[in-house]
Amino acid sequence: MFNSASKYFDVVEKIILVILLFATITAIGQEILKVIDLGVVSLADILLLFIFLEVIGMIKEYYVTNRIAISHPIFIAITALARLIILQRKDFDPVILIYEAGAILILSLAILALRARKIDFFKPRSNKIN
Repeated sequence: MFNSASKYFDVVEKIILVILLFATITAIGQEILKVIDLGVVSLADILLLFIFLEVIGMIKEYYVTNRIAISHPIFIAITALARLIILQRKDFDPVILIYEAGAILILSLAILALRARKIDFFKPRSNKIN
């Protein structure tokens, strides 16, 4: 019983992943068409394409390994916040800009902490003498 339910959910997950992939590819196409229409590529457009690229990478990783590294959504959030800062008007409240920059800093520190876990320096040492 449990095995068949698990297979059902696996199939549903794969279908949703394919839908997400097609939606992301469609959004990429729409963004490229918008850039071609306007004839201008802005930094915000490039950052949006990077967000789409990270989403595709996350979909691929989940499809292959059935898990997502926590760093992928954090990178997406950092890129989205950077894009938000770039798109804001100049008459915007500077305090909000500080909050957004602080959020980027916190997310960057989270990535640094995740990467530091893999460094031998931070791993516990055994008391064995060779």
